[in-house]
Amino acid sequence: MASSDVPAQSDVLFENPFSIEDLLVFDQDTLHHMLACGDSQLSRTLLAHGLHGASSTLISHITKSLSPEQQQLLQDELRHPLPTQEAEQARKELLDHLFWELVYWKTPDLYEELTEGERLHEGIFQAIQPDLAGKVVLDAGAGSGRASFECVRFGAEKVYAVEPSPGLLHLLRQKVRVDDKGKRIQPQSGRFTHLPVPDQSIDTVISCSAFTALDDQGGEPGLAELRRVTKPGGKIIIIWPRTEDLDWFEQHGFHYVSMPVQGEMYIYFRSFECALRIAHLFYGHNPAVVDYLQKVQKPEIPFSVIGMNPPRDYFWLAV
Repeated sequence: MASSDVPAQSDVLFENPFSIEDLLVFDQDTLHHMLACGDSQLSRTLLAHGLHGASSTLISHITKSLSPEQQQLLQDELRHPLPTQEAEQARKELLDHLFWELVYWKTPDLYEELTEGERLHEGIFQAIQPDLAGKVVLDAGAGSGRASFECVRFGAEKVYAVEPSPGLLHLLRQKVRVDDKGKRIQPQSGRFTHLPVPDQSIDTVISCSAFTALDDQGGEPGLAELRRVTKPGGKIIIIWPRTEDLDWFEQHGFHYVSMPVQGEMYIYFRSFECALRIAHLFYGHNPAVVDYLQKVQKPEIPFSVIGMNPPRDYFWLAV
């Protein structure tokens, strides 16, 4: 998943099932990061309007995550009356903004079922194995570790798995504790524009379904940072790029590789029931997805039905 918490591959398609009280799932550090820090911080007005009518427990919980100045601004906003319709609209915007973080914390199993079904073309990591085996790798926008674990499987000596989302880091750390017996994956908080490693310290930088041409998801400042951390002679590899970014990467000197496929590539699910649950949650605004599942009665969906570029390609750049 993209590091901005919304998948880089498609427009927003989800049907948001969460309520304002679900924000109680977040701990103080996570709330502080989401509400008070970072490039995507929420406006105090939207936060306050969305909290109109919320429980005193939730308001107190959120208030504790803010600075004294922000606490005062929030309390001042909450004292002003607000029409019910405006409060409901603000709650919708607030919950949509935090949708992916809520998914990571409240329904992590569904998120894992989604990403495990998005199988990368098997030829991608086979092709880049020489850039992984015995190397120090940085996975930028690592999500819950899909590409990081593949790097280890193909021989990486160490993988710095850097991810800005507290929810995804939470999932990644849980998986590393269970599955990374050699302790080769090191989850760390960081953004494309602020990678927590020294200059020229990484053999190979990868980013899978995360880095885009947009400045808030990489872009020019992100590429400069990827170059900063990569050793001379190393590589930057962007796996499963957005279709609309192909020209941007080529203009910046990247080489494009597309793996051959016969027929369609699919997202595969554990069961038909699982496919329906995930389709309603993540693709609720695309009725073609559920219609397709109901027609074929199988736990699989072609990427073409969803409207996504299948995970068969990558860009590479020698530094």
